[in-house]
Amino acid sequence: MRFEGRELKPYAEPVSASELKEGGVYFSVTFADDDMSIPIIQTLVFIGRNMDESDADQMYFQDIDSYQQGVRYESATEEDHAVFIRCSKDELNSVFEYEHALDVLMRCSLRRRGLA
Repeated sequence: MRFEGRELKPYAEPVSASELKEGGVYFSVTFADDDMSIPIIQTLVFIGRNMDESDADQMYFQDIDSYQQGVRYESATEEDHAVFIRCSKDELNSVFEYEHALDVLMRCSLRRRGLA
């Protein structure tokens, strides 16, 4: 099996707030180390904007497991163990669409092999 080659940009391309679609699946890619060689990947569902009355320009995400189990923000309880993440548009720098998350991981792979 061969995976198609591609040119990797030297920078990450996170999703912009205007591109987010409710019910869309996104990937948070962060790193556990300063060398950016140990990725932490979390699959998230975008569930909406400004879901609390006091919000202004806040984006809400939910973990994929609880979302697929039918847990929703409005009715979630502690027993549901749902994870909700709220962030501003300026805090989306680690949230990606699938292909761009893959690019981040491929750059990580190159760093791990000493090629980047």
